This record gives sequence, structure tokens and C-alpha cells, in this order.
Amino acid sequence: MNTRIPYRMLPMIALLALAGCATSETTYLNNGEQGLSIDCSGEANSWAACYEKADASCAGTGYRIVGTDGTPAPKESDKTLGVDVGNYKNRSVVVVCK
Repeated sequence: MNTRIPYRMLPMIALLALAGCATSETTYLNNGEQGLSIDCSGEANSWAACYEKADASCAGTGYRIVGTDGTPAPKESDKTLGVDVGNYKNRSVVVVCK
């Protein structure tokens, strides 16, 4: 049995692997305070991924949510068989570590 992955599948596998990662970068608020901008967009992520990344980035000291932006959750009637299929989710949160 041949178990090799065709080369044309490699980009798709790489994309799926990256889709589940929340990323963060340093940002500065209007008042000069340093914060973190956390992006947890994509089908494989959730708002919980944003908050888990914030907790890990703040080394357990806690954080204050300064702002959120994202795609609203769909109504149950907009889902297919109870699942939200095919809609790319945009989610980001800005936090300040305590």
C-alpha cells in the first residue's frame, strides 16, 4: 500500500496546520500603554483560543480586555445541520497584561 502524500496536497496541509494558531504582537494604546493584539481568526479557532493566548502571553499574571473585533456568531437558522460551514471567522482581541 502506498502511503505517500501527493505533492499537490502539501500546500493544503500547511494551510490547515497554520489555521489553528493564535498569534500575538505588541501594540501601543492611545494613552501610551503597552498591550497585545491577538489574532485568532480562522475556522479552526474560537474566541477561547484568543483568551488562552492572552493568558499564556501574560505569564499567568492576568489581563484586561481593551477591545475585541470579529465576525458575529451566526444564528442557528443560518447553520447547515447545526454547524456553521464555510464562513471564515475574523477574531481579534487587544489586552493589557496586569
